[in-house]
Amino acid sequence: MKYLFIRRWLIAIVTSLAMAVLFPASQATAQTMKEPAPEGSVPVDPKDPWENWNRKVYNFNETIDRWFLKPVAQAYRNFTPRLIDRGITNFFNNLTELRNFTNSVLQLKGESAVVAVGRFTFNTTFGLLGLIDVATAFELPERPEDFGQTLGYWGAGPGPYLMLPLFGPSTPRHFTGFVTDGFALPSAWDAVESHEAYSARALQIVDKRADLIPAESFISGDRYVFLRNAFLQRREFLINDGKVVNDPFASGNDENLMLDDF
Repeated sequence: MKYLFIRRWLIAIVTSLAMAVLFPASQATAQTMKEPAPEGSVPVDPKDPWENWNRKVYNFNETIDRWFLKPVAQAYRNFTPRLIDRGITNFFNNLTELRNFTNSVLQLKGESAVVAVGRFTFNTTFGLLGLIDVATAFELPERPEDFGQTLGYWGAGPGPYLMLPLFGPSTPRHFTGFVTDGFALPSAWDAVESHEAYSARALQIVDKRADLIPAESFISGDRYVFLRNAFLQRREFLINDGKVVNDPFASGNDENLMLDDF
């Protein structure tokens, strides 16, 4: 109980900080759009007003990835049999169905909530605790939902693009949802002991990074811009339940990609 109490306070503090960042940034962005930029200055992208800072964080993340995470993920990809790798990915995806269910309910999406329950039941019962994605074979594809999408459903704006150390691309809305899903809402990870959870989380990170290696072949031009566009397009795609909307960041066909995990 004490642990849950601390978690609630933590999420309240983090959410407040995120909202404090979101609204002043929105005001600053609006002011930037209204006032003409000084002659000779570099124009500020209203969706990425912190680009200078974000690029520094991006370079830091790239260094960590290049020298540590990617080599580990590449070794994992080289030595892990494809069937086992697929099973590990399916297992971790199955754990997110509780998150999908909770946020579907919060968004009043009854059908998506039923799909999440059905997927978890089928995959856990008939799919060897989620190692096999039998639900997709039963025509129940995953409908990912998170608290960031819930905030968007109820009208909260995304705020400016934000590159987080170690965590990567985000926005204030997305980050608030990420922390809420991880600390406040019910999660299958609550049933895992602490030392076991750390090992499982490490495996999940390596597995996800390994799955992204083939997608790197799609990246062209400025990597920072490409990943920013892919992330923001993907978030808009999810929040609009797959409906195509006008993308202010699309500047060419090579950047019009919604990569699942960027």
